[in-house]
Order: sequence, then C-alpha cells, then structure tokens
Amino acid sequence: MQPHRRYNFRNHHYAGQEGKLIPLLQHVQGEDGYLRPERLLEIEEQTGIPLTQIYGVATFYAQFRLKPVGKHIVRVCHGTACHVAGANDISSAVEKHLGVADGETTADRLFTVETVSCLGCCSLAPAVMVDKATHGNLSPSSTVKVLKKYQKGEQS
Repeated sequence: MQPHRRYNFRNHHYAGQEGKLIPLLQHVQGEDGYLRPERLLEIEEQTGIPLTQIYGVATFYAQFRLKPVGKHIVRVCHGTACHVAGANDISSAVEKHLGVADGETTADRLFTVETVSCLGCCSLAPAVMVDKATHGNLSPSSTVKVLKKYQKGEQS
C-alpha cells in the first residue's frame, strides 16, 4: 500500500462546480480503495462542504466504501433465477470457506464478499462474479474451487 499523500482538492477539475462532491469521493476512493476518514477531513477543509454532508453522501450511495476492501470482490448473485437455483447455498459455501459474512473482508484482505441483486446472467444461475470474471452454473463445491484458484493466484 502506498503512503498517504495529501491531495489538493482546491485544484481538482471539479472544484467550484455544483455536484462536485460525488466526483471528489469517487476520485479519493479510486486512489485509496475506500474513503479514509483523514481524506474526508481534507475534503471538508479544502472545499468547505460540512463533514456531515460528506458522510451523508458517502453512506447514502452504495458505490462508496468506508472500510478497506479485499484484492478480489466476490459478488454472489441473489436475483430470482439465482435464488431459485440455489444462491443461498452458494452464499453459505463462500462465507464458510472464507470465514466472513456478507459485506465483510477477509483478515488477509484478499476477498470482500457482497450479495448483489442481479448480475444480469440469469442463464448461468447460480452465478458469482469475482472481480470482472463471471462464474456460472455453480454448486457449493465448484464455487469453493473457484475461490481456491484465486487464493493460489490463479485467476480463472
């Protein structure tokens, strides 16, 4: 992880524009992987936007994270097709294998687990997306095999 460097939000290309907060938060999260408290204080100091408003926006939108995430994001689909095809069993297998619940990150920060409403690949139900790779027609055991490949550094 790179050392934190202070960012000058006054010179950011969104400075002074209405609606600048969301792009600023996206920029910070893009650099740090999540919204670090000290970075939110910097935004407040440099833009004059109250910290309560910054936190309000950061907690309202699902795209923003206030905690660090893993190297790999595991998204378990719970859309209708996946639900009917066994998404609950897939989630249980993921959580048991990794030792974390939905929304949590493994201690080694290799994985963050998320339940999502739909991945848009109903014909592959049940499906899991790891980063940008979709894995479908899964069983609990095949899901664990996929995770093990990522744990070994073998992207599948």
